[in-house]
Amino acid sequence: MSKANSTETRQREEEDEQGSAHGAAGEQLSTAPREERPDTGAGVPAMSVIGWVRWFWRQLTSMRVALILLFLLSLGAIPGSLIPQTSVDDMKVQAFKEQHTTLTPVYEALQLFDVYSSVWFSAIYILLFVSLIGCIVPRTGQFVGQLRSRPPGAPKRLTRLPAYTTWRTEAEPEEVRAAALAMLRGRRFRGHEVGDAVAAEKGYLREAGNLVFHIALIVMLIAFASGQLFKSEGGKLVVEGDGFSNTLTQYDDFKSGSLYDADSLAPFSFVLDDFVGTYEKSGPQRGTPRTFEARVTYAEGADGAERKGVIKVNEPLVVDGTKVYLIAHGYAPVVTVRDGKGKVVSKSAVPLLPIDNNITSSGAIKVMDGYKDKNGKKTQLGFKAFFVPTFAGHGKGQMFSQFPALDFPVLALSAYQGSLGVDSGLAQNVYQLDTSKMKEFKDEDGELLKKMLRPGEKLDLPDGAGSITFEGTEEWASFQISQQPGNGWALGGAIAAIAGLAGSLFIQRRRVWVRAVRGADGVTVVEMAGLGRSESAKLPEELGDLSAALVTTAPVAPVAPAAPEKPDAADTPDGSAVTDATNEAGSRPVHPADAPAEGAEK
Repeated sequence: MSKANSTETRQREEEDEQGSAHGAAGEQLSTAPREERPDTGAGVPAMSVIGWVRWFWRQLTSMRVALILLFLLSLGAIPGSLIPQTSVDDMKVQAFKEQHTTLTPVYEALQLFDVYSSVWFSAIYILLFVSLIGCIVPRTGQFVGQLRSRPPGAPKRLTRLPAYTTWRTEAEPEEVRAAALAMLRGRRFRGHEVGDAVAAEKGYLREAGNLVFHIALIVMLIAFASGQLFKSEGGKLVVEGDGFSNTLTQYDDFKSGSLYDADSLAPFSFVLDDFVGTYEKSGPQRGTPRTFEARVTYAEGADGAERKGVIKVNEPLVVDGTKVYLIAHGYAPVVTVRDGKGKVVSKSAVPLLPIDNNITSSGAIKVMDGYKDKNGKKTQLGFKAFFVPTFAGHGKGQMFSQFPALDFPVLALSAYQGSLGVDSGLAQNVYQLDTSKMKEFKDEDGELLKKMLRPGEKLDLPDGAGSITFEGTEEWASFQISQQPGNGWALGGAIAAIAGLAGSLFIQRRRVWVRAVRGADGVTVVEMAGLGRSESAKLPEELGDLSAALVTTAPVAPVAPAAPEKPDAADTPDGSAVTDATNEAGSRPVHPADAPAEGAEK
């Protein structure tokens, strides 16, 4: 009974010794901050204000909290993608509010129409920024200290490490250690000789990748923040033959960050020479664009030389850091309006807005100045316009385009006269006609005057009030002109983050020790052991390759005479049977994957 108790006691001592060996050998393999746990004793002592501040700082700068904040930031971006945002399209926001009167007060209270500038999103953003900095600064200092220090000396009992092998050789211990050090350095290990062993370490890029990943996240956060604060973005619709100059007055709409300076607009201009659009004519993808490009002539600065360029979808024109994107396309019927005396009052290409994929378009034609009725009184004309580039034909259903190309263009007009409301000083949608202060032109049946026109045809207004002629069709393109600093930094940060994450996941930090001492019989005993930051099947394989390389310099000694019979496990000093760790007097080196050391399976 006492013998059994003695065996259990020795096993417990071995486990404690193994744990301490692993702890000493694996010391500083990680730069993760150590969590200090106070000795509370019987009760939990009260914490002072400074103690609570330190506790909060440790929690905020922990990796767990950083991941939680990153997850919350991702969740917070979801409503910004699903709900219309005021900073992107105020018209869509207003339409959403009109359609969802119940949800609107809730969304406004939660700032869901301005997610990226909301208090809660900004709080998460700032906390994540502080958390990442708090993670990086101490870990960087520890990592630099590890780079400047040397790997620790070999543990007393290498057999306790997860990967282990040994053999006997006739080479001198000094020669073995010198050869081991040269071999390990040749395989990019950092090593040095400590006492009777060589200590080497490899895989520092794992922690470097971890730090690069976190630094890259900070760079991305800074880039996104600067992009939002200093960005500018505007839209412009340009008809073929017309141009654009990059000044505030030229934009149809313009939005910028809170720190943006209008004087920083890049000076350039361009003219839309031609828009080219071709479409699939048959098959399931009929009507799908095949060619969709705007051909322009642009110039940098006020006196820059003119250059030709082509703007395609996702292939913007870049001028002095400003990008010009092609975002939409449509048609602009060219109409000529004459008064009752035949005088041309207006002739222009009027852009109409598409309402479907086949570019069925609607809009308004407004004649604000220069028109007089038959009594010589100044008045204004308005026409509701509906345009189809490919008309199906009379009697073939509703008037919707059958194809996006100009195969059979038809313009439908209905005529009004009176006040357009443009002199009231209130903003007005150029694509809508306000008929509240206008009268309808009547046809012979007393109905609203309307007519479908082909190119070259005209609509005569009653009582000699004039006419409107459909001359032909021009094409227009809509451009988004944006200047957003920080995009390059954000892209570089994203690439660095992926590279750093890959390094931290696939590179293993490990240490190798080679001990060479002279045995009692005068033959040198070589021991090799390895320890990784995390368990890996590659560590024993790598140690086997290293031992095979070292055997070429320190070959296995001839087999010694047969040793006495091995004692039982209960009779050995440590309570375990003699294993292949002695390698049967040096017959061959034991591969760590084939013969794990004692305790390695624990």
